[in-house]
Amino acid sequence: MMQADKQLNISAGLASVLVASVLVGLKLWALGETQALSIAASLADSAMDLMVSLGGLAAIWYASRPADEDHRFGHTSAEDLAALGQSLFILAVAVVISWGAIGRLLDAREGVILAEGRGILAMTISIVLTLVLVWWQRRVAAQTGSRVVRADSLHYLGDLLPNIGAILSLWAAQRFGLEQVDSVVALGAALMLAVGAVRIFKWAWDALMDRVADPEMVAGIEAIVAGWPGVFGFHDLKTRVSGSKVFVNVHIELDGGQSLDEAHATGAALRRAILRAYPASDVMIHKDPVGVTPHPDDPSR
Repeated sequence: MMQADKQLNISAGLASVLVASVLVGLKLWALGETQALSIAASLADSAMDLMVSLGGLAAIWYASRPADEDHRFGHTSAEDLAALGQSLFILAVAVVISWGAIGRLLDAREGVILAEGRGILAMTISIVLTLVLVWWQRRVAAQTGSRVVRADSLHYLGDLLPNIGAILSLWAAQRFGLEQVDSVVALGAALMLAVGAVRIFKWAWDALMDRVADPEMVAGIEAIVAGWPGVFGFHDLKTRVSGSKVFVNVHIELDGGQSLDEAHATGAALRRAILRAYPASDVMIHKDPVGVTPHPDDPSR
C-alpha cells in the first residue's frame, strides 16, 4: 500500500474515533438532561461505535506492523478477542435498556422525560457529525480501497436510524405528552444493538476457530491459481481468517523437469498476484511436481 493511502486510511480512522468520542460525550449530556431511554440506547450505540472505531484504527495500524519472534503470524487475533469482549458488553447494555424500557411501559409513573428541546438539539448535532464522517470515509475508501474504512462508514450510516428514532420520541413527548414512545423506541434500539452484538460475536468466534475465508474470496483465489501460466493444477487450498488478515496456503503442480529458479519464479509471481487481488492476506505456496504420487506417510489431504 502506498504511504499516501496509509495516511488517508489512518486519517479516516482517527476521524472516526474523534467523532465517536464527541458523540458519546454529547449523548451523555443529553441523557442527563432528558432521562430519555431512547437517548440511552443511542448512547450505547455510540459507545459501541467508539469501540469498533478503535478496533478499526488498530487494524490499520497492525496492517503495517511486522510479525515478531513471539508472534510469527502477527497479532491479528487480538482483534477477535477484543471483539468478543465488546459483543458481550453490548449484549449486557441491550438487556439493561430493555429492562428499563419495559419497566417504564408497565408503570406510567416512571420515567418522566425532561428538557426535550435540548435532547433534540443534541441528537440533531449527532446526525450532522455522523453524515460528515460518512462522507469523508466514503472519499477515503474510494481512493484507497480500504475494506476497514468502507465497513466503518456503513456501520455509521446504519446508526442514523436510532438517532432519528430518539428525535421522534422526544418530539412526541414534548408535543403530545406521549412519553411511552420513548420506551418503545428504546426497545427497538436495544434489539438492534443485540442483533449487532450477536453478529460481532459470531464473526469473532468464527475467526478464533480458524473459519475459512469468504466463499467469493476462495473462488477468486482458485481462479487466479487455475489460470496462472506454468501451473498444471493445484490442491490443498486452505484459508483461515484472523482479525483483519486472511492466511492462504495452497499446493501448486509444476513441471518437475524445470529448474528450481524457474519453479520459484512461477510461485513468487503467483503469490504477488494473489496479494494484489487480496492485500489483507498472507500467502504461502508449496510446489509439487505434476503427477507426483503422494508418499504413504504423508498426511491425508
